Amino acid sequence: MEKSILRPLLLLLALLSVTACSIVGSPQPDPCNENGALLQDDFSGAQACGWREYNQGGAVVEIVDGTLNISTSQTGQIWWTNPGRDFSDVIITVQARQTSGPNNNAYGVLCRYQDENNFYIFLISGDGYYAVGKYETGRDQITYLTPNAEYVFSEVINQGVATNLLRVSCVGDELSLSVNGLPLVTVTDSSFAGGDVGLGVSTLEPGTAVVQFDDLLVLAP
Repeated sequence: MEKSILRPLLLLLALLSVTACSIVGSPQPDPCNENGALLQDDFSGAQACGWREYNQGGAVVEIVDGTLNISTSQTGQIWWTNPGRDFSDVIITVQARQTSGPNNNAYGVLCRYQDENNFYIFLISGDGYYAVGKYETGRDQITYLTPNAEYVFSEVINQGVATNLLRVSCVGDELSLSVNGLPLVTVTDSSFAGGDVGLGVSTLEPGTAVVQFDDLLVLAP
């Protein structure tokens, strides 16, 4: 199944960050990386882990009611958000729930995000397909790394308005995707060695795709 996903030409503006400094005393623990996690976020509002929220070009990213929500009505374009961190090898788990919109969509996890032109992305769709791909400088469209360079159907994926548990592994040259506790695919690629993580959503037919993400955890392998 072929699904072409373009990056928006003017995807994201640079995000200015403000660093707070403690006047006296020891540094406070970071609730975003407690208990050995590289990053953890339940989007409860009790912690701010740096995710960019925006309303731009028909896409909305916001943290509300304990979830990170991404909605888009821009057919064929992928929209995402990052926490502004830098990792090398990671294992990422997150709950993703499609709440409305066309099932012909794509949503999932980014790893080794270097900039808006260079990153890996692990996607599933509301109609039961999955893919691993990458964006590289000079290519507006995704390059699929899955067999036959396209999406693959799996009954493991809960379709339509449903929740799926995604597990993504980016370790060395191996890129793996598991859904709902079952491994789906492992591919190899050496284009990117490190970078940020992220979450993204696209709709591939008219309508507004809405996906909620929760309980994100990033661990070292």
